[in-house]
Amino acid sequence: MKKVIAVLLMASMCMATLMGCGANGGGKQEVYVYNWGEYIDPEVLNQFEEETGIKVIYDEFETNEIMYPKVEAGAAVYDVVCPSDYMISKMIENDLLQKINFDNIPNAKANIGAQYYETAKEYDPTNEYSVPYCWGTVGILYNKTMVDEPIDSWSVLWDEKYKDNILMQDSVRDAFMVALKLNGNSMNSLDEAELNAAKDLLIEQKPLVQAYVIDQVRDKMIGDEAAIGVIYSGEAIYTQRENENLEYVIPKEGTNVWIDSWVIPKNAKNVECAEKFIDFMCRDDIALKNFEYITYSTPNDAAKALIEDEDIRNSEIAFPDLTKYNNLETYVYLGEDGDALYNELWKEVKSK
Repeated sequence: MKKVIAVLLMASMCMATLMGCGANGGGKQEVYVYNWGEYIDPEVLNQFEEETGIKVIYDEFETNEIMYPKVEAGAAVYDVVCPSDYMISKMIENDLLQKINFDNIPNAKANIGAQYYETAKEYDPTNEYSVPYCWGTVGILYNKTMVDEPIDSWSVLWDEKYKDNILMQDSVRDAFMVALKLNGNSMNSLDEAELNAAKDLLIEQKPLVQAYVIDQVRDKMIGDEAAIGVIYSGEAIYTQRENENLEYVIPKEGTNVWIDSWVIPKNAKNVECAEKFIDFMCRDDIALKNFEYITYSTPNDAAKALIEDEDIRNSEIAFPDLTKYNNLETYVYLGEDGDALYNELWKEVKSK
């Protein structure tokens, strides 16, 4: 699939001190970008460098929880980062982000759909700190040749007939979301009784789980190595291209509608370059190119209008009508005590 060669930031690397586009020893402008693995078309990075003359130093992370302490510690200083909704809320609260000057990012105003900014208010109430990059849902991917009945509920993940054929996300929030939703609770719950009930449900499920995975769910499902997996909708689109027997569903109990967004850390050195990078990513042709490569849904309405394949443009996976579903939520930051509670309960699940 898509492969981006990550260039590791070295602590010894000299960085500019001016709050504009910094330059290396050779006078070349630079921007330091920290993004999810396999979450951008490498040709987009090449095109940005060619058009702007700004060199991209690119690093990748696998989870929000890996990204956050690295940005917080400041050991590696990034100009642009792409966290998820609840982590953006945490970064705002802990004063790790700077407000974005949208006058310098006109494509963000012109092309990103108003509905995504509205959703973003749940984690960025004033829409001053983030620019939506990708969005989607979390659901169940199942192999129609390995599953007996139509799937419409999270409860199938507790069906003993699929023992050792179930893949769960190796993520505290996503795992607890599934159990909380199945119990009829909010995925942002801080009620200890509800969370302990969800923990018990996950412990009960554990003997049935083949593996707790992140990106591997995609390859395992494509290769018929599992019958059912919890997956992000963008990955589901790709897997269906590779294996026609795979089907994606949003469970009736509800799920997470997530947004990953571009932000500029408070300690960014190359702010002008960061603004140029984000504006470039919001350009309709670039957003389209990126969508076609990574298959994660774009919030860029102008790019969506350019999609030539009508089936993709009207896809209920890529661009679902969310009004058809109940109990949809976006993750919010639960505070330090909330994080500690979830992490402690997750440790109990994993240790059993």
